[in-house]
Amino acid sequence: MTQTQNRFFDEIARLMNDAAGVASGVRRELDTLVRTQADRVLRDLDLVKREEFEAAKEMARLAREENEALQARVAALEARLAASAWPPATSPPAPEPPPPGPTQPPTM
Repeated sequence: MTQTQNRFFDEIARLMNDAAGVASGVRRELDTLVRTQADRVLRDLDLVKREEFEAAKEMARLAREENEALQARVAALEARLAASAWPPATSPPAPEPPPPGPTQPPTM
């Protein structure tokens, strides 16, 4: 009877191993399915990749720095313009000569 019980336990062990293999396969298949669905959802959301975000962030930083430099330059130019009294002060226009009075006809 030891043979029979041993064979029975062997069959049970083999069945358990097969069940564990099937469970492992199901788990891999489920992981693949979930990953595929997640990739599809993320693609449909039109999300930006990390590298693209970092590149755009760097471009924005550079543009902000350039904008600040240009603002400082414009402020300096406006200060110089205000200090140079533009338009330049000119002397008042000369008075116009008085209109000619009644003229007498030439004598011959």
